Amino acid sequence: MSSAIGFRSALTALALISATVLAGCAEPKPEAPAPAPPALALAPSLIEQASAYRYYMSRSSAISPAFDDGAEIAESLKTSAAYEPIQLLKGAVAYGAVAALQDPEFVAAVRSYSTNPETRNKMFADLVADPTYAATLPGARSAAGLVIAAYGAEGKRLFETGSAVKQAAYDVQKAKWSKADVENRALRLSQAKALSATPIVGEIEETVRLQQAAVGAGVLDLAAGPVEPPYSRMVLRSLAVAALAVLGEAGENRAELLTAVMVEPTSASCLNMAKLNLYQCLAVSKPHYEDVFCLGQHALMDTGQCLMKGAGLPDPTKAAPVQVAETGASAETVALSGVKAR
Repeated sequence: MSSAIGFRSALTALALISATVLAGCAEPKPEAPAPAPPALALAPSLIEQASAYRYYMSRSSAISPAFDDGAEIAESLKTSAAYEPIQLLKGAVAYGAVAALQDPEFVAAVRSYSTNPETRNKMFADLVADPTYAATLPGARSAAGLVIAAYGAEGKRLFETGSAVKQAAYDVQKAKWSKADVENRALRLSQAKALSATPIVGEIEETVRLQQAAVGAGVLDLAAGPVEPPYSRMVLRSLAVAALAVLGEAGENRAELLTAVMVEPTSASCLNMAKLNLYQCLAVSKPHYEDVFCLGQHALMDTGQCLMKGAGLPDPTKAAPVQVAETGASAETVALSGVKAR
């Protein structure tokens, strides 16, 4: 009897050993796959703002200084005055964000943080609270170079166009018609103010191009090397919006929050001052050649200067920064008297 019990005990022990061996030989359970990063999201309304910005910049930079009559000057004034300062600023920042999204190192670095919900939420909160945080992200140097090349170069081109137009205020005085007074001067000023308060609509083709570039289905024609910090506040805001897009946190549902991130007060003030100076200039100018001066100096040069400064580029002039004249229209009268003296 005892031998039978011992035999059964031995069989039980062998079974336990076999089960243990088999368990050790079994394939380990596969690890759960890492969560996929969220899809890149950049609100359509931001793309439309960028497209509207590009529409204004391309048309205004193409203004020719070769004027043959007052009608051409009037049309050029309408073109150059046709932007609302906050919309133009938001459009420039949005365009800069699309430019930053062209940098694969920056996109890959931000995406690496996006798979962990806790990390993604913290980065989102940090970027919204302080857009300067974007400068600390890997790839920020090369992305910043693209942002600066985007609206910095366009601002410079607009400024140079304005310089040529301003010179035309002197050259055109050789033509008798240029010394005749502008008709409906009050209407001209009111039209400039109305255009300055009317949102721009970009072209469909450009909107589609920017949308594709934002999600990696197309590219922008930009080339720039890395730029070391510190960066201007406007550039930092473009980087922040681009980072939020990679995190999947810049969709249309975030449009209101993004507005707060995008509007840079110093650049907004500069563009507003450019507008006020334009209005003051038009209020006192009489002959056509004085309108050319207003067009070149305030509508084009001042606006281009604001964008260059917003991109962190050197001030293209040695004169004082754009300011509203303390003495009102009298300051413009002095400036325009210099146009007459030459």
